[in-house]
Amino acid sequence: MNGAEIISRLKCLGDVNSTKDIRQLTAALFPGAHCPLMGAMMAVGGIEDAVLLVIGTDECTYYTKKATIGGFSFKGIDNRCFSVVLDHHDVTFGCREKLMEAFEELMEEAAPKAVFLVTTCVLEVTGDDVDSMAEELQTQYQIPVLPVHTEHFKTANHIPGVRDTVTACISMMEPVSMEQVNHKRVNVIGQRLGKFEETQLYDVLVKHGIEIGMMLPGGTTLEAVRQAAAARVNIVVNELGLPLAKKMQVQFGTPYVMFDKYAAPEHVLQAYKELMGYLKIDMEEELETMYQECVQMAEEAKKTLSGMKYVYGNTALSCYEYNAFMVSMGMEPLLIQTNEYPGEDDPYVKYILEKYNPYVTKSANIAPLQYVYDELKPNLYLGHEYESRLRAKKIVLVHDSNLSSMLGFDVSKAVIAELVRAAKEAKILAAGEGELR
Repeated sequence: MNGAEIISRLKCLGDVNSTKDIRQLTAALFPGAHCPLMGAMMAVGGIEDAVLLVIGTDECTYYTKKATIGGFSFKGIDNRCFSVVLDHHDVTFGCREKLMEAFEELMEEAAPKAVFLVTTCVLEVTGDDVDSMAEELQTQYQIPVLPVHTEHFKTANHIPGVRDTVTACISMMEPVSMEQVNHKRVNVIGQRLGKFEETQLYDVLVKHGIEIGMMLPGGTTLEAVRQAAAARVNIVVNELGLPLAKKMQVQFGTPYVMFDKYAAPEHVLQAYKELMGYLKIDMEEELETMYQECVQMAEEAKKTLSGMKYVYGNTALSCYEYNAFMVSMGMEPLLIQTNEYPGEDDPYVKYILEKYNPYVTKSANIAPLQYVYDELKPNLYLGHEYESRLRAKKIVLVHDSNLSSMLGFDVSKAVIAELVRAAKEAKILAAGEGELR
């Protein structure tokens, strides 16, 4: 492969008008994208008493059962994952008859309290109306039956499967009166990585007597989902939770606060202030102290980070917010790997483009990146890569594994500290004065 040729096929961020303009490095993606079916597994696995019923080919249903035996909180072979395997007859004449028979058997053997009816690619191609079948089954058996569509040909990864499964839960929520709202309770929506209970935000809430209600997809119960509208506010910790939060705001009047894994201290401060405003908690002095500590840490870090050039891959943080923060620290993005383009009006995109116009490509494909590094010559790489291969090219890997269970100013501190560590290492490596440890 020729690195210059690969780069010549890419667009720069300023030339992108939509997600379709973000090109991949080669025809194949490595290690390949997970389909939305995996996302649905992850989300349903965290809802106690809920059953996953997958409708699809034997390949899809086998994959689902095999995956849930060893993970996704389903616990073993005799778990809450069931399937309806389609054959050529079902593809030609429709799956309704087989689904109805399978559902009757499911009710007799497992007696589920709620069923997520998950479609796969073949049903989306043939056009089976699973939504109407779900309504019919819900009426017949008097339990929630929630359709979730997980066709892979419309998306690049598994995240829509998590998002759509979480969003489908709104049909199980019960309306409450203003008097029934618990002003000391919050819901947490979008916890995709790590445990919310291990975050700084959780510690702050518990310290002030705040009760954690529904947590989707981080682990909850059907009862917590039903009572979700009784919470004072929804805390959205990842964008995949936004569709549900917006629907709850319209349907129940529940406000939401976006509290992502922000790298910039000012964004963490803003999120805290908005949340505490809804909860009527006065912690202005405490927040200001934590904020100023991060600001001072960032100012000191600029001395080391200024001029550092980097390639951005997949991390636990929000892509464009993180890159905008690094630009504010004097760092230069050479290439950003991403599967989404938020639009030219996005404030983070605007900020990045005020100073730099990096290449963008779809993530992740670290094989052809080996040739791209030779052309771009970055100092740092952020994301998943082989550290030894980077080291051979005098590039230092920025680690982010510890960020999964962080929310709040701890994220800012950890990000700054790791960037400084990596930058110092990169300078030593570039000068040939030492080796990575």
